[in-house]
Amino acid sequence: MLARAESYDAARAAFRWRVPDRFNIGVDVTRHPQDRLALIHVGADGSVEEHTVGAVAKASNRLANVLTAHGLGRGDRVGVLLPQRPETAVAHVAAYKAGLVAVPLFALFGPDALEYRLRDSGARAVVTDTAGRAKLEEIRDALPDLSLILDVDRPADYADLLARASDAFAAVDTAADDPALIIYTSGTTGPPKGALHGHRVLLGHLPGVEWPHEFFPQPGDRFWTPADWAWIGGLLDVLLPAWHHGVPVVSHRMAKFDPEAAFALIRQHGIRNMFLPPTALKLMRQAPAPAMAVRSIGSGGETLGAELLEWGRATFGVTINEFYGQTECNLVVGNNAAIMDVRPGSMGRAIPGHTVAVVGDAGGVVPTGETGVIAIRRPDAVMFLGYWNDPAATAAKFAGDWLKTGDTGRMDADGYLWFVGRDDDVITSAGYRIGPGEIEDSLMRHPAVALAAAVGVPDPVRTERVKAFVVLAEGHAGSEALAEEIQAFVKTRLAAHEYPREVAFVDALPMTTTGKVMRRVLRERG
Repeated sequence: MLARAESYDAARAAFRWRVPDRFNIGVDVTRHPQDRLALIHVGADGSVEEHTVGAVAKASNRLANVLTAHGLGRGDRVGVLLPQRPETAVAHVAAYKAGLVAVPLFALFGPDALEYRLRDSGARAVVTDTAGRAKLEEIRDALPDLSLILDVDRPADYADLLARASDAFAAVDTAADDPALIIYTSGTTGPPKGALHGHRVLLGHLPGVEWPHEFFPQPGDRFWTPADWAWIGGLLDVLLPAWHHGVPVVSHRMAKFDPEAAFALIRQHGIRNMFLPPTALKLMRQAPAPAMAVRSIGSGGETLGAELLEWGRATFGVTINEFYGQTECNLVVGNNAAIMDVRPGSMGRAIPGHTVAVVGDAGGVVPTGETGVIAIRRPDAVMFLGYWNDPAATAAKFAGDWLKTGDTGRMDADGYLWFVGRDDDVITSAGYRIGPGEIEDSLMRHPAVALAAAVGVPDPVRTERVKAFVVLAEGHAGSEALAEEIQAFVKTRLAAHEYPREVAFVDALPMTTTGKVMRRVLRERG
């Protein structure tokens, strides 16, 4: 835990990692007094459920017993295909206690996106709901490793099984570096890659949560984010760190982000700490804001400008602290307005515990003020173990001891980092990082598409929106109706945030001499 300090330099000098050799996330987050409030779940109808640490501990023990009784053993993968709800958190805690490897899956993924991730991870079980189960039934024949689907909406598949199971479970004795979860991250080309993290990843996240939330936790803190718990930003920026500290979390799934509903949720449930992606902030800025008692707001994924920071101060009474990281090595740079100047446009400085620099292609640190690749030096407690079943991609991620983020930036003389851009083709839209490869693969499955490329183009709210350039197959003519058909095709097979919001029909795609699509040229066309 970060000790309160008078300055940035003092905080860095005082920080020491405390990562024990043996550590289990599931045991850690349920070690607090059993009557302590852990989760306030607000249903779509406004109903409220409260769950104590003890309730989470017992439910996760029961589920761990169910999973092991069905033959799952240490190191087996279990998918969690659920939105923000109590069963999602219980599934994660149960998996960690049982020594299994959790695979968070976005509830709005379509069958193609699910099939790839489940097949690649070799998941043997999935905890889901009725909507998720229907998708899984579509692709069941393509998933030979999948032997168990637990539908939390069907008593016979979940509640009845848990009721018959013991609420006592001897957690597996895991090392801090033992695998705990695989989070799939989009790449620039080809399929997504699974970032494998050890149990220590929770401890590695703590400084990156405590720093932008100004020495979190403080008495009375209560945490919420609209970010789905299938993403590292929801799971490890909010839920698990809050539970590590014994701080209650508010969960609520919005079918679509509603700024007025978000303000009402904050006020009604006494939320004091939030992770709000920039798109959420931009939408909230357009709605009337009630009086609130907010203590801290963190934001990441896109750079905040001076105007948005000033609106945040006027609306919430706090400075929104921007932070930076990626799925492979998260929350390594950030602001803490309590003890440092927040410079609009800067992502902040290296968070205590992390060594961050701007490097050249060979891994050498570039001079102050020059542009290079943002990199983090290993070893680092929050750094991934590697890409699942992909040692070549893992090796390519490093230059010596520097993990290269793929983002270009510069560092000023005071150590503030300034984002410049991507050195690849990842699209940043509404806080999501989207790889074009998976979108293009889905586009190519449509019978009217001969060739396709996906790029990000500027958008005033989302930062970027996905645009597809499509070369049609012989016998097909471009039309508004066909563009809408192609959009719907991708939206139902991947996820709503990945589908192209624009489709442009072209005669040919710009190619290099080696046959690679020149997405830079397409981005310039807009």
